[in-house]
Amino acid sequence: MTQIRDPQLLRQVAKRIKKLRAENQVTQDMLFHKTNIHIGRVESGKINISISTLNSICNYFDISLSEFFFELEEEKM
Repeated sequence: MTQIRDPQLLRQVAKRIKKLRAENQVTQDMLFHKTNIHIGRVESGKINISISTLNSICNYFDISLSEFFFELEEEKM
């Protein structure tokens, strides 16, 4: 199966995650130790993360996937 890659969407997701970390004063290291996710690679926008990984990140920040994507849509406007 071919994996579809949307560089613009990946950059938006990366920016949203960085914003969440900044708002919550969470370092990449802190997030890694709690989730085992190498967030630096995600925040670079160079890897196509899975929905499961994104869900784990959202759970860490106590938000739903719908809230995460709602904010992405709001930022476009």
